[in-house]
Amino acid sequence: MNARITFRNVPLHKLANFSFKDVAAACKSFTENADASECLIVQTSSRVEVFTAGGVQMGEVPDARRNFETDGSPAKMQGKKLNVSKILKTWASLVELDQFDLDHWDQTLEIYKDTDVYEHLLRLASGLESLVVGKDEIVEELKKSISIAKESKTSGKILDKLFDTTLHVATSIRDSTGISKEVITTGDMATKIAEEGMGDIGSKHILLIGTGETAGMVAKSLNKNNYAFDVTSMTIERATGFSKVLGGKPIEFKDVMLGFDKFDIIFVATTADAFLITFKKIEKIMQKKKKGTLILDLSNPRTVDERISTIKGIKLVNPAQINEMIEKNTKKRTNAVSAVEAMISQEIPIVEATMKRFGTESLVNA
Repeated sequence: MNARITFRNVPLHKLANFSFKDVAAACKSFTENADASECLIVQTSSRVEVFTAGGVQMGEVPDARRNFETDGSPAKMQGKKLNVSKILKTWASLVELDQFDLDHWDQTLEIYKDTDVYEHLLRLASGLESLVVGKDEIVEELKKSISIAKESKTSGKILDKLFDTTLHVATSIRDSTGISKEVITTGDMATKIAEEGMGDIGSKHILLIGTGETAGMVAKSLNKNNYAFDVTSMTIERATGFSKVLGGKPIEFKDVMLGFDKFDIIFVATTADAFLITFKKIEKIMQKKKKGTLILDLSNPRTVDERISTIKGIKLVNPAQINEMIEKNTKKRTNAVSAVEAMISQEIPIVEATMKRFGTESLVNA
């Protein structure tokens, strides 16, 4: 079984609420309290996923969103179901959820079984489920997850076989399709522009405005290059939650606007429907500043008033310029994605047969 919370169903700044402080201890807790004989947890900056083996009881499949008969009634899983209530209870006991999250557990948590898990794991290892499609960092993250589970003695023959098989197949898929080659994100491109425009940006005061997916790409790129940065949002809670999983020092948005002249490089990546940074708000503040300021508006729609580029010392880069730079790279990978999906559809029955045969062999040996 696979139970997961990802960037696809909760905002990045909320992922911290569902994340485990100690992954090894969490793995042990699921095997001790949730009827799981094996457990492996994949926890990254864009997902928290619990993989378990064992732990079944009589009843219907609990995730009715995923499993239906043709007449619309909940599907039967050979008369058995995984004990989701214990998964929920154990997960909730290990993290810091607010009341809203607790009340909406059944609407937030995605739960899948058997073949659906194999397909998801293949897509994940091949790069299709990443925040940035094709990024190969997920492979190292999966290997780290396997290592933690093995050290904790919570993974066993079933999960070891599944992950070993999946990684082997996914590596072959990546190599033959080239989906991981020359992957350039909006965050990578924005960071590169900042480096070219400001020189040694490691010595500059960097600000990131926003906590969504584009902001996440920027944060990842800054972290990869060991650049320190502040992060802000319309609420300090969002900025704090974002910083817990993606780094950055959270600061109040009102303090940002009052001290706008303190920053040398500003990445604006929000989804606001109005200008956040206007000529009127920062004109007087920026008059005090002697050094130049680079502002990169990555928002869609734009949230930086273009008139601020008339203020002395400010250079503004808008999203159209950045999007034009990465469009060619995106087109290259479109064909690769189709090829990966085609190969995965061919491999799923093979993985499924491998796991069934492996289960039979284990039973005969026992």
